[in-house]
Amino acid sequence: MKPFETHDSLTLDYRIEGEGKPLLCLPGLTRDLHDFSELATAMRGEAQVIRLTQRGRGKSGWAADYRSYNIVQEARDVLEFMDFLGLEKATIIGSSRGGFNAMILAATAPERLSGVLLNDIGPELAQNGIDKIKDYIGKPPPARNIDELVQGMMADMGADFPDLSAAKWEELARRWFKVSENRVELNYDPAIGKALHEQAQAPPPDLWGLFDLMEDVPLALLRGENSNLLSREIAAEMQARHPDMLYAEVPNRGHIPLLDEPESLETIRKLLALA
Repeated sequence: MKPFETHDSLTLDYRIEGEGKPLLCLPGLTRDLHDFSELATAMRGEAQVIRLTQRGRGKSGWAADYRSYNIVQEARDVLEFMDFLGLEKATIIGSSRGGFNAMILAATAPERLSGVLLNDIGPELAQNGIDKIKDYIGKPPPARNIDELVQGMMADMGADFPDLSAAKWEELARRWFKVSENRVELNYDPAIGKALHEQAQAPPPDLWGLFDLMEDVPLALLRGENSNLLSREIAAEMQARHPDMLYAEVPNRGHIPLLDEPESLETIRKLLALA
């Protein structure tokens, strides 16, 4: 595939699979395109799954200026990527921070959106979830090898994802971190943490205002049953503001659903039918 470069000369990693209506998948704060591997497999033959890794994550380039790690810049990268592909419109699957990128797009380029699915993210976040992110962002895990990493992940997240096998936890560990025989490293630029902490010092943006701008876009919301970031109360307020929004709570999932669950796939298929 032809490499994609942003206006500031960062090469961003991407993958395109399948044919049909385009699903443009945007991952979360520290994640990359592999978070949509399950979805790409499940939707084979039903849609064109386009996965983008945002700047500073995975195999995408790291920014010279850490301040560019913000949701407005990332949304601009998405529009440049769509232009690069000649993609006039797409349905966005926004997982966590990727959902914020979708909200920015709804405000700045609504004509490019065929629909939006917000995966366990909303305009207002639970404080305990925010505190947890601030605590780990930019810090390498204490694990020295894959076994310690998996044990730590299961201790931290196992109650939120109670039905995942040990093999699946290892798969996720190798997806979310760089793991060698005697070393575990972050799979993203640690400066993302610096940017996040600095941005947290400013007054929070009016994300409810951005969410309300999505009233003319086919919209869907997934919430992990055990999510520590998107509360049931906020999900209910989102439904009240957008009564036509598709909604599903995904059992045995925290932040974020993996998108291969029956509830997730049913919701995505319903949204695609509206696109």
